[in-house]
Amino acid sequence: MPTLFSRILDGELPARFIWQDAEVAAFLSIAPLTPGHTLVVPRREVDRWTDADGALLARCVTVAQAIGRGVRHAWDAPRAALVIAGFEVPHLHIHVAPAWSMADFDFSRAQVEKDETVMDDAAARLRTALRELGFAEHVAS
Repeated sequence: MPTLFSRILDGELPARFIWQDAEVAAFLSIAPLTPGHTLVVPRREVDRWTDADGALLARCVTVAQAIGRGVRHAWDAPRAALVIAGFEVPHLHIHVAPAWSMADFDFSRAQVEKDETVMDDAAARLRTALRELGFAEHVAS
C-alpha cells in the first residue's frame, strides 16, 4: 500500500515542491515548526532511516543540507534544524527548518498552516534562495 508521501510524489495529493531529482524530492510541511519547514523524502519507499541503503541515505542528507542552506539564507536564521523522527508517516523523511532556538525543534508546537498565501510565500522564498545558492537545476517550478 503506497504511503502518504508516495501519493504526494506520484501527484495524487497536492504539495508545494521545493526540490526534485531522480531519487529525492522535498516539499513544505503542512504543519510547519517554523516558516519554510521542509520534508526531504526519497522516492523509494523506505520506512526507517536505519533501513535505507547508505547511498540513498547519503543522497537524502545531501539534499537536506542544500535545503538547510536555503532556509538559513531565506529567513536569515542562525541554524537549520534537522530531525529524523519517523513516527508520523512510515516513509523515511527528514525535517529541515530554519531555527532560532531549541524551541523551534518542538513538534508539539507545529500547527497546520491554513493560510495558503503564507505557504505560497514560504515556497517562493525558499525556491529563490536555493536558486541564489546555485541549486537551480533541482528547484521545483
